[in-house]
Amino acid sequence: MATDIKKLAEIVDTAAIEATAIPQLSQSHSFTLDEAYDIQAEMINRRLVRGEVRVGMKMGFTSRAKMIQMGVDDMIWGRLTDGGVISLRDYVHPRVEPEVAFLLKKPLTGPTTPMQAMAAVEAIAPALEIIDSRYEAFKFNVQDVVADNASSTGFVIGPWCPPDTDLDNLGGIMEFNGRPVQIGSTAAILGHPGRSLAAASRMTAEEGETLEVGWIVMAGGVTEASPLSAGISVRNSVEGLGSVGFKVVE
Repeated sequence: MATDIKKLAEIVDTAAIEATAIPQLSQSHSFTLDEAYDIQAEMINRRLVRGEVRVGMKMGFTSRAKMIQMGVDDMIWGRLTDGGVISLRDYVHPRVEPEVAFLLKKPLTGPTTPMQAMAAVEAIAPALEIIDSRYEAFKFNVQDVVADNASSTGFVIGPWCPPDTDLDNLGGIMEFNGRPVQIGSTAAILGHPGRSLAAASRMTAEEGETLEVGWIVMAGGVTEASPLSAGISVRNSVEGLGSVGFKVVE
C-alpha cells in the first residue's frame, strides 16, 4: 500500500498546532526515510500556506551526545520557518540545546568540503534551538523524527560575528537562571561546525533543495538538550562569539 504522505503530514502538523502528543507514526504506518522527508516537506508546505516563511534549515544529531540521547546513529535535517515562539502552551515536550548558527552569503548545494562550505558564510552566531517532539514520551525512530521536521520548533540567534572566527574548539555554557546546565565545545559538532554545514549542503541536495542566500543554517547541538519549564531564563554563552538568551513564559 502506498504511503499517504498528505495524511501523515496532516497528523503531525495538527499535533504541532494543538500541542498534543501522538503515537509514533511508525507504529501504524510503514514508510522509508525518503518518504519521511516527503512527509516533512508536505508538513512545512502546510505551514507556508498559513503564512509562515522559510528562513533556513537545521542539522540534527551532529554530536555523539545527541545520538546517544535520542538512540539514533545518523544525522538528519529539518526546515526552519519564522513561525517559532517560546510559550509553553505551544509545546508538548519543550527542550533547548546550545548551537552555532551560520548566515549564508552564497548558495550551497551538493557535495562540498568544509572549507568550501565556510567560504559561503556571511556570519556566525551563538544560538539556541527549542526542540519539541510531537510523539508520546519523546520517543521515536529516525523516520518518525524526520517526518516531524527533526523536532524543530523555534530558535533564537545571538550577535553575528565575522565568518573567519575560529570555530575549532570554542567552549560554551548553557545556563538556566544563571546556573550551568550544559557545558560543551564546538568540537562536539562533527569535530568542527563547518563539517555540519558541508553535510547540510550534501543532504539537502539529495532531496532536491539548495541552501539559499540569506538562509540560516543551525549546525546542531553542542550538548544534549535540556527540558524547559515556565519562568526559566536561558542563556548560551560561546567563547569568542558572545551570548544569546530568552525567557520561557506560560
